[in-house]
Amino acid sequence: MKMTRLFLVATMACFSFVAAQAQTVDEIIDKYLAQTGGKDKWMALTSVKTTGKAKAQGMDLPIVMYQKAPNKMKLAINIQGKEIIQPAFDGTTAWTTNFMTMKPEKMTTEQSENMKDEAQLQDPFINYKGKGYKAELEGKETIEGTECNKIKLTRKPVKVEGKEEENVTYYFFSVADNVPILTRSTIKQGQAKGMVQETSMSDYQEVNGLFMPFTITQKMNGQAVFSMTAEKIETNVAIDDKTFAYPEGN
Repeated sequence: MKMTRLFLVATMACFSFVAAQAQTVDEIIDKYLAQTGGKDKWMALTSVKTTGKAKAQGMDLPIVMYQKAPNKMKLAINIQGKEIIQPAFDGTTAWTTNFMTMKPEKMTTEQSENMKDEAQLQDPFINYKGKGYKAELEGKETIEGTECNKIKLTRKPVKVEGKEEENVTYYFFSVADNVPILTRSTIKQGQAKGMVQETSMSDYQEVNGLFMPFTITQKMNGQAVFSMTAEKIETNVAIDDKTFAYPEGN
């Protein structure tokens, strides 16, 4: 009987620990959404247009990023008067500008299929369980002197060469500010396959009641490859679906 009681106590303690972990994850997420504008305001977001400058290979380049719910997106970079798309997605087809031919080129069917989830405008942490995602707290980690809560977000699997692979991104939420300052993931496809990609977010500013990062920097295996500084962010603006469509006649 004593052993049974001990087993029950141990089992209850185990379940309590798991529940506390899950609750802690949800508390961090709920606080993040609340502090950056509130869940309802985030859910009411229908489009975002970001105008700014990008820095790549030592050059400062004008850029415009278009995003429209549920999952349309387009990044247009101006290089010496020419518009380079890197990439675009119209909800079905992903495409980009081929640097060799300077013409639009459709991405693979597999890449387009993966973009359906990856290009979602809605914050991935909103109703993440309903989306089939999983969020886990993996303790704390210090990022460039800032103590962070490390959350592992597992989204829908991606397809790589016909096989499904786990789709994991680690988010680092500043303990002091409760906003993500870094994401970390491993690239699954293309020439950079296998490389660790880190995206840092900083300079959070208010945009129509929502707080968004105005500076984003990407690193590959620790080396900075791209940074973007927003000069203006507009929300819930009208964006024609034709903006995202693959150009006819190509």
